[in-house]
Amino acid sequence: MFLDYIVVEEFLFKNAGLRYPLLTIRRRIFTITVKITFQGARIMKKIFGIIALAVLTVIVGSIGCKKEDAQKKEAGAAKYQIAVIPKGTTHVFWKSIHAGAVKAEQELKASGLDIEIIWKGPLKEDDRESQIRVVEDFITLGVTGIVLAPLDDAALRMPVKDAVNNGIPVVIIDSGLKSEDYTSFVATDNYVGGRKGGQRLGELLGGKGKAILLRYQEGSASTMKREKGFLDVLKEEYPDIEVVSSNQYGGATTESAYMASENVLAPFRTPDGALTVDGIFCPNESTTFAMLRALQESRLVGKIKFVGFDSSERLVQGLRDGEIHGLVLQDPINMGYLGVKTMVAHLQGEKVTKLTDTGSDVATLENMDDPRMKSLLEPDVKKWLNE
Repeated sequence: MFLDYIVVEEFLFKNAGLRYPLLTIRRRIFTITVKITFQGARIMKKIFGIIALAVLTVIVGSIGCKKEDAQKKEAGAAKYQIAVIPKGTTHVFWKSIHAGAVKAEQELKASGLDIEIIWKGPLKEDDRESQIRVVEDFITLGVTGIVLAPLDDAALRMPVKDAVNNGIPVVIIDSGLKSEDYTSFVATDNYVGGRKGGQRLGELLGGKGKAILLRYQEGSASTMKREKGFLDVLKEEYPDIEVVSSNQYGGATTESAYMASENVLAPFRTPDGALTVDGIFCPNESTTFAMLRALQESRLVGKIKFVGFDSSERLVQGLRDGEIHGLVLQDPINMGYLGVKTMVAHLQGEKVTKLTDTGSDVATLENMDDPRMKSLLEPDVKKWLNE
C-alpha cells in the first residue's frame, strides 16, 4: 500500500452558512474523496475524530505494508529483478530476444551478481492494452528495472513515464518510443535496414519495374522506419522503379498478413495467373512468411523478386529454394543480451549510451552459409531456452 498524501479542505456550503470538510486520500492507484456534512460544531468534532482515526489507520497500514514488502524482498527476491517485456511471444524473433536476455542473466550470475530475469509479454503484437497491463503489473511488483519493446510508440509513453516516476529505469529495445524518459535505446537502425532491403530489390530488378510494399502495422515504430527507408532509397537511387502499392497493412498475425497479401496481389493478377508487378518487399517476419505463402499457393514463387525482413525456419528454406531473394537480418539475441547488460550497467552507476545500434545484414542464396549469416539466419535459441 502506498499513501501519497492526504488533503483536508473546507468549503462553504451554499445557503447554509456552514463549512463542510472535504477529505481526500490519494494513493498511487486510486483516490478516495469523502465529503462530510454536518449541522453543528459538536458533530464536526466527532466526525473529525473519526476521520483522524481513519487517516491514522491508513498511515500505519501503509508503513506496515511497506515494511512487510521490504522484508519479503530482502528474504527472497534477487538484488536485481529485471523485467523483459517483448511486443509478442509467438514469433521466432521474440524467442531470440528472450534467449539473449537469458544469456546475459547467466553471464551476470556467473560473475557473482544476484540477478533474476522475468520474461512476460502479450501473446499478440497488436494487444496494446495487454502490454500496458504487463508494464503496470511490474511497476506494482517493484522490479529493479524494465527492458521494453513497445508495440506502439505512443500508447506506451505514459506507462514508461509512470515506471520512471516510481524509480524504475526503462531500457527500450527493438522499437522506438515517442518519449525521452527511457535510459537507453538498444535496437537495429531500422531505417538503414529498410534502405538495405530497397537496395537489394533495386539491384534484383536492374533499377526498373513495378514494386509492392506490404506494410506491417500502424504504430509499430520499427517497421514504419523500415518502410520509410525502403521507399526513400527507391526514390533516391532507383527512380525508374514504380511503387504501385504501399498502403496495405498485414497486421499482427500471419493469418491477417496472409489475407492482406492476397488482397494486395489481387489487382495485379492477369487472366493467366501471372502478376503485372516485378518485385515485393515485406518489413518483418510475419508479413514475409504470409507473402511467401500467398506466392507459393499462386505458383508464383521465383517469378517475382521478393525481399523480406527477419528470419525463421520456413524463411530460411524459402531463401535456399530461391523463393525469397533476400532477407534483411537483425541480431535479436544480441539485442536482448545488450538490453539486459545495459540496464545492469546503469543500475550499477555506469554511464550508458543513449542509443546502441545492433546492426543489420542482407542474406542471399550466395552468402547464407557464411558463418556470420548462418548465425543470424538460424540463431541457437535452444542453447539458452532449453527447448
